[in-house]
Amino acid sequence: MSDGRKTQLTINRVKVSPDGSTTVDRTKSFTAMLNPTDVKHERAIRYNTRMTLGQVGSETRFSGVMPDKVDFTLLLDGTGAVPTESDPGEVADQVKALNNVVYTYDGSEHQPDHVRVLWGTLILYGRMQSMRVEYTLFKPSGDPLRAKVILQFVGFMSTKEAELLGNRSSPDLTHVWDVREGDTLPLLCMRIYGDPGYVVDVARFNHLDSFRRLEPGTRLQFPPLE
Repeated sequence: MSDGRKTQLTINRVKVSPDGSTTVDRTKSFTAMLNPTDVKHERAIRYNTRMTLGQVGSETRFSGVMPDKVDFTLLLDGTGAVPTESDPGEVADQVKALNNVVYTYDGSEHQPDHVRVLWGTLILYGRMQSMRVEYTLFKPSGDPLRAKVILQFVGFMSTKEAELLGNRSSPDLTHVWDVREGDTLPLLCMRIYGDPGYVVDVARFNHLDSFRRLEPGTRLQFPPLE
């Protein structure tokens, strides 16, 4: 169960291996100063409704599952009016830090990196689709003091995951999770398996002496369901 502490929305760089497994890069992370006031999470199914010449009606035929989309707005503030545990720096620096996580092109991969968006029960692995920065307050010098950043992310699904999604009887993929402050094993099992009842199995698999308190930074593996 949650202990009621506030958690900040975080965006991390993610490396995707050829087998489709993901590893979160904790060194490349952006934490929201203020959590968004609303988040839009879109899911869609595509159908083929093409009609032939002379056809009276069209049959809706399943074509595919579209990747999830998530969009939200973050507020960046450099006035000092927002209380924070550490100095967030100038707004321009905050925008640059966000860019380094979600936008920077990876020359070795010849594409932007994948990211993980995490806040509460929201977990999305994907890539940034669009980012718009609106500066709303300025210093006399013209340097920005406040900005709104409108972000949209499109979900990522490996070929292996797509195959598993199409075959409901298949076991799930192995997930790797780096424990954060406030994480509990029942909550993580609920997020990954949709059922907190796998706590004992996951604790045994990871050789945990106790599952009641998880040490932040611990890397856990959540194996496929039997």
